[in-house]
Amino acid sequence: MPNAYDMIEIDNLRLRCIIGFSQHELKDKQDVVITLRIGTDMRLAGETDKPEDAFNYRTVTKAIITHVEASHYALVEKLAAAIARIVVVDHAAPWVQVRVHKPGALRFSDSVGVVIERTADDFR
Repeated sequence: MPNAYDMIEIDNLRLRCIIGFSQHELKDKQDVVITLRIGTDMRLAGETDKPEDAFNYRTVTKAIITHVEASHYALVEKLAAAIARIVVVDHAAPWVQVRVHKPGALRFSDSVGVVIERTADDFR
């Protein structure tokens, strides 16, 4: 993460969507666990104590929930990129780290997932 940002942490957002490409994965929604690190500048909000001066993580989270629960992706990589786009393009965060895990996706493992980092430049 670039050093110039403060960070909002959203841990273990548990959602359900169609994710995968095997026949058994396409029948029912599966659990996905999403963790976000959103880089933003919190100095003004820290000085004023006004909600309108803070990054609205509730609005971002609602947009992610709506998108994910209506989505159908073959790969967690694509889902992670779509979530990153929502954060940095639709909600103007300078930077985001997105972690998406599928619990139970691999035998003998709690979960399998990816971690990506994106800025608005990645979506130009």
